[in-house]
Amino acid sequence: MTHQGRQPPEPQGHFGGMPYDWRKPTEERAAARLWNPGDRRLFTPKSFGWGYTVNFYWLAHPLRYLRNLSSS
Repeated sequence: MTHQGRQPPEPQGHFGGMPYDWRKPTEERAAARLWNPGDRRLFTPKSFGWGYTVNFYWLAHPLRYLRNLSSS
């Protein structure tokens, strides 16, 4: 059932202050969100769904994360 004048939701964006991504998940995107030393964030958007996931690289390397915070 479609409503006239309504656009389908974007496949990715923010709703209620939380990121979402409804695109088909890929291994590359999942890997980039779960283990990515190049991403300075500890919490990254999920590769599929609504909300955040943890960048486990920074949990495995907490001293690097703290140095990363102090250099920002």
